[in-house]
Amino acid sequence: MTESESVGARARTGAATARSTAAGARGGRPRASSRRTLEDAATELFLEQGYARTTIDQIAQRAGLGRNTFFNYFGAKSDLLWLDADETIAALPAILDETPAALAPSDALRHALTALAARHPHGAVPIALSQREPMATYDEFLSAGLGRYLAVARALADFLLARVDGAAEAKDGARAVAHVDATIVRAAANAATSAAATAAGAWAFKGVERGELAADVERAAAPVCRGFAPLLDVVAA
Repeated sequence: MTESESVGARARTGAATARSTAAGARGGRPRASSRRTLEDAATELFLEQGYARTTIDQIAQRAGLGRNTFFNYFGAKSDLLWLDADETIAALPAILDETPAALAPSDALRHALTALAARHPHGAVPIALSQREPMATYDEFLSAGLGRYLAVARALADFLLARVDGAAEAKDGARAVAHVDATIVRAAANAATSAAATAAGAWAFKGVERGELAADVERAAAPVCRGFAPLLDVVAA
């Protein structure tokens, strides 16, 4: 059995179990279970009839929940394709806060992306990718990913700008910190985020032989960060 077939079988089994559980507990389902119940129901429907033909009402009905409950957890159907990735991305603010202050901006950028990748569970490959053919989800996955990519790049750019500004404020009589163009900072954040996203996509397609996501992201993002280092790490004597 291939990894794709195995994932599909697990998804169908999980969804069936979720439906059975939901049917027996409609009056008192814990809120914490509803999110994954909806995910399981959606996964089974996507496998049965494809992503485009599946509606939110069908997902809610299969899960034994109301339409309004769906929107308590998800803003759109496409959010179901990004569950594990969204949980990882949500860790970015804490990672930025924990990034050592002594790191130069280019090194801080590389560190943040690698640390974020290290937070992602090894087996959490979006089913929209592993089952992209039977679900017909790949184009929608990419489209829904654009907003997430931009949010990560923006957070990294703001982080870098604060680092550069902080270095400028810390200058004394012995050194001066050269001006760093904000456009260059944002270009660096966009380029590094793109490299990390490319690495993550390749990692997801590697199948059971894939290694650690952090290693792949490090390998892809490091050259980009080094390339921008002369423009970001500009401390002049």
